[in-house]
Amino acid sequence: MLQSAWTLLKQSWYVFQKDLHLEFRTRYALNAIAMFAVTTLTAISFSLGPVRLSSAVLAPLLWIVLFFSSMSGLAHVFVREEEQQTADTLRLVLPPNAVWLGKWMFNVVLLFGLEIIIIPLYIVLMSARIENYGIFSAILLLGSFGLASVATIIAAIISIASSRGALFAVLAFPIALPVLISAINGTRLALEGAVFYDCISELQVLFSFSVVMVTASLLLFEFVWRK
Repeated sequence: MLQSAWTLLKQSWYVFQKDLHLEFRTRYALNAIAMFAVTTLTAISFSLGPVRLSSAVLAPLLWIVLFFSSMSGLAHVFVREEEQQTADTLRLVLPPNAVWLGKWMFNVVLLFGLEIIIIPLYIVLMSARIENYGIFSAILLLGSFGLASVATIIAAIISIASSRGALFAVLAFPIALPVLISAINGTRLALEGAVFYDCISELQVLFSFSVVMVTASLLLFEFVWRK
């Protein structure tokens, strides 16, 4: 069993490396995500001017930007395979779970890369003051895992559809809603300087959602991938 798990991880790593190499060559997803997020934050900042927002507004604003920014680029991992007609090759040479895990790892890394750019920009432009960086980081980490998990399985589902762009956000939003609600509540508490005990329920929801989403995706992906 350990050997099969190790083999699965190695195969997933090959998929991750392939996608990372392609992304560095084209920078399609990274540019799409970064441009959407930077443009949105800059436009909001200039429209607000010197007005300082409360934590009840800053928290949802951050996750709205992160959600729609990620939706603009994370679907590309499977759409690219269909457009370049390499999906059938992947189906032949690798097991479905290895493909999904590799794509999921790529989306997680891409989302973290986005946040390295967005979070400092968000703090500066929105004049956000984070009182508890530990809770803020934990919420951001678990929320990103949840968003990447939703985006990866939905991307696989819509990759063979004709209206991919419209379907992706429509299908992903209701599934990602528990992540967004818990992440917004946790971020608000972090901005207000709450202690760890106050955020346990949000952290539990985010962690449980990510585990359930990854498990369900691994169980169902073969049926989606084999069409």
